[in-house]
Amino acid sequence: MNDEIRALAHVQKEIAKSREDYHAALSADRVSSFEEYKKICGVIQGLNLADSIINDLVHRLEKE
Repeated sequence: MNDEIRALAHVQKEIAKSREDYHAALSADRVSSFEEYKKICGVIQGLNLADSIINDLVHRLEKE
């Protein structure tokens, strides 16, 4: 595994940790308002998008 893929794997691991933390906040009902709920949902969507983009990049790097 080259350095770029290893670095991207680390970023994906951090994204997964953050996503799990936000999911835990939602499931534990630690959200104080609907506005905060919407914000957390948006953050989760952004993390999912970032993870998807990184997955695509990793696949391209692996093909090279």
